[in-house]
Amino acid sequence: QVQLVESGGGLVQPGGSLRLSCVASGSILSFNAMGWYRQAPRKVRELVARMVRGGKIDYVDFVKGRGTISRDIAKNTVYLEIDNLKPEDTAVYYCNAESPNGLRFWGQGTQVTVSS
Repeated sequence: QVQLVESGGGLVQPGGSLRLSCVASGSILSFNAMGWYRQAPRKVRELVARMVRGGKIDYVDFVKGRGTISRDIAKNTVYLEIDNLKPEDTAVYYCNAESPNGLRFWGQGTQVTVSS
């Protein structure tokens, strides 16, 4: 069973930055893709950024220019850094992994609150 553990959330002032981490229980190279999603109160979960096997990276419009997804293969870890945080970035951020056979795995989520 794949386990994903997120960390790095917290309370940040508008304009600040955060780096979220997602540690996988196995090699992240075994997945077809890994990504970050978020879910704000009373809203559906939405994609933030996704890294596909081979290196292709997709960013959703609202994070383009502010967000960076990266990985450390040796640490089985995927990161998401967001700069210039806005109150509308407040949400629970989830790590996701997609296996070659189509299964999707989720972490427990980490809360990000942007407020002064």
